[in-house]
Amino acid sequence: MASRMGTDEEMGQKKSNGWMLDQKLDQPMDEEAMRLKNTSTEKEISTILLLQLAFQSLGVVYGDLGTSPLYVYYNTFPRGIAEPEDVIGVLSLIIYSLTLVPLIKYVFIVSRATDNGQGGTFALYSLLCRHAKIKIIPNYDQSDEKLTTYNYHSYHEKSLAAKTKRWLEKYAYRKTALLVLVLVGSCMVIGDGILTPAISVLSAVDGINVTHPKLSKDMVLMIAVALIIILFSMQHYGTDKVGWLFSPIVFVWFLLIGGIGIYNICKYETSVLKAFSPVYIYRYFKRGGKDSWTSLGGVMLSLTGTEALFADLSLFPVPAIQIAFTVVVFPCLLLAYVGQAAYLVQNSDQVVGAFYHSIPDSIYFPVYVVATLAAIVASQATICATFSLIKQAVALGCFPRVKVIHTSKKFPNQIYIPDINWILMILCITVTTAFKSQYQIGNASGAAVVIVMLVTTFLMILIMLLVWRSHWMLILIFTVLSLVVELTYFSAVILKVNQGGWVPLVIATVFFIIMYVWHYGTVKHYEFEMHNKVPLAWILRLGPSLGLVRVPGVGLVYSELASGVPNIFSHLITNVPAIHSVVIFVCVKYLPVYTVPEGERFLIKRIGTMDFHMFRCVVRYGYSDLRKKDDDFENKLFDSLFMFFRLESLMDGFSDSDEHSLCDQETEGSRDDCLLNGNGNAPEFNVHSNISSGDPIVLVDSPLPKNNTIMSSSQASKHSEVNGLEFTKRCRDAGVVHLMGNTILKATSDSRFYKKITIDYIYAFLRKICREKNVILHIPYESLLNVGQVYYV
Repeated sequence: MASRMGTDEEMGQKKSNGWMLDQKLDQPMDEEAMRLKNTSTEKEISTILLLQLAFQSLGVVYGDLGTSPLYVYYNTFPRGIAEPEDVIGVLSLIIYSLTLVPLIKYVFIVSRATDNGQGGTFALYSLLCRHAKIKIIPNYDQSDEKLTTYNYHSYHEKSLAAKTKRWLEKYAYRKTALLVLVLVGSCMVIGDGILTPAISVLSAVDGINVTHPKLSKDMVLMIAVALIIILFSMQHYGTDKVGWLFSPIVFVWFLLIGGIGIYNICKYETSVLKAFSPVYIYRYFKRGGKDSWTSLGGVMLSLTGTEALFADLSLFPVPAIQIAFTVVVFPCLLLAYVGQAAYLVQNSDQVVGAFYHSIPDSIYFPVYVVATLAAIVASQATICATFSLIKQAVALGCFPRVKVIHTSKKFPNQIYIPDINWILMILCITVTTAFKSQYQIGNASGAAVVIVMLVTTFLMILIMLLVWRSHWMLILIFTVLSLVVELTYFSAVILKVNQGGWVPLVIATVFFIIMYVWHYGTVKHYEFEMHNKVPLAWILRLGPSLGLVRVPGVGLVYSELASGVPNIFSHLITNVPAIHSVVIFVCVKYLPVYTVPEGERFLIKRIGTMDFHMFRCVVRYGYSDLRKKDDDFENKLFDSLFMFFRLESLMDGFSDSDEHSLCDQETEGSRDDCLLNGNGNAPEFNVHSNISSGDPIVLVDSPLPKNNTIMSSSQASKHSEVNGLEFTKRCRDAGVVHLMGNTILKATSDSRFYKKITIDYIYAFLRKICREKNVILHIPYESLLNVGQVYYV
């Protein structure tokens, strides 16, 4: 009896110590959670920093939107102005378009739909993936929901959000359709990133014909191409430096166009201010009929850059972007368009180069220089948006792996992608030299912009339903207002497909094929590994030696599986009768979150009993975690493993009769590990390491379940910990080998021809030109072992 009481006291003391440790070590994680969730709040505290970022955003985010006055009126009236009152009708359209779309929709509504500051269509998609099981790659695990940055909601069974969620999850084709919609929107942003530099620079340089009308178009074209080359060559300096260089130029540009607008209003025609009445929109369409309707393609250009505004949200805090737009951009743009309209009412024959004609002669050349520089800057917004989208697409498995360079230590979202930069430059030069006309390029740019806006509207409807859980009346108002404006512009733009509007469709189609084929191949690769994984029972039946020679060293076996044994491992030990003394199955997976905190990145689990010396390590990343600082990946993994040993020793001997079993928390995919792990349960710990502080922090996500061979002695536990640590350290010193599958995906012989083309040619080509996984994880070639296999899908 006394012995039993002593045992109970000892177990109670150990549980008490474990609880105290859990409470103590939870605190820094709570602080980390608050820090991550309130990043924007911290920035709001510093007003000076916020104003600095608002100023810097002018040069990165608003350049494209700010240079639209260079070419809007010319693209709206390519055949000249029939009636002076038409100018007032177009001006009214511009005023209400700028108010409804960039100001109300994007700056004050859509910008709130960021994924912790990340913008763009992929950020919206990641938000939806967390609130509904719509991700096509089925690597979801319940433990992922415990992440600090996951942030999802539960719904009432009969709510509109719950019904929408079930509707999306019911059929696979709906998930595929949503992914296709996201890819279309992203590809159109990339297409606009090619067209914007072409039309902006060409329109600015073309202004020299006002003072030198005899200058040949070929000379103007050569100057434009040279400026485009300079623009793309500067991108490697990074958004931070480029922003500080460009922001003063754009700020001066906005002040100039606003001042010139006021001058023209006072000098030529103050009556144009009546355009603030929407009645003139009705009169314009009634008078012009079909011609007025088709001219909407030119009016649409006043909104170019709006889609880049949302995609560039990751570069600056939302309040900074809102301040810059409402204080500087919006009022100056309105003054510029009103001023040009006042000039054109009295000079309707000078619609070609209207902006330059309206400049007072005394300041023409300074304004021309600033306009040219601003046109170069204008491209920065769409280029940065393209970089952000490509980075998110790579992490979500929708684009081949490319080199991503983080250009700022202070702002980790500011990046540069060399391969994409030079591809954009070549395509931009090709478009500029092929068309030589800003009118046709304008038609192409308008088509890209309106399609992106429509995609954003459809995604925002789902965001308002699933994430914000807004009232159905608010959703209806947003949907009606957005679609009325955007579908109207789309109907006009679609009529100009044969006049240059086909260009973004071709560009987007090429990028869509790349994205969809890569995602399709990734899904097929994952499905093959899932269907052909080796059951753990097979491994356990082999015994601790696995029926092989266990040589000194550590083998890190990489796969995409978070449960079971990958096929490449069985293929390896079938052909090579030896394996390392310590084997760790490493699963690197990307979650639909913007980042996974360092302390929550590694999830460690033991496979079999201690004498197997086999572990599973799930490494989780967000789509913004592709950064250079993970060159210490191997050391972080081993630090987490050592923390696992200490934590396992601490928890050894606990009874879980009053706790939830780990298997009750596992998903069906990982339950296989629990059921086949000898004693029916498996220890799993989320090992948190605060690498930057140097002091390891561990947090138990699940207690160690009961074991048939529980050691009640704390000395035995300590001995077990030392043995595990020392053995693993000796094996690590003997050598670490990274085993990766060098798999070749091929279509089966009975596959349809389009599947063979997709897998055997397009996907195979993309695999050859993309970066290898070992390069991204900074695995040295001298310790890399590729296991070759052919997968027939």
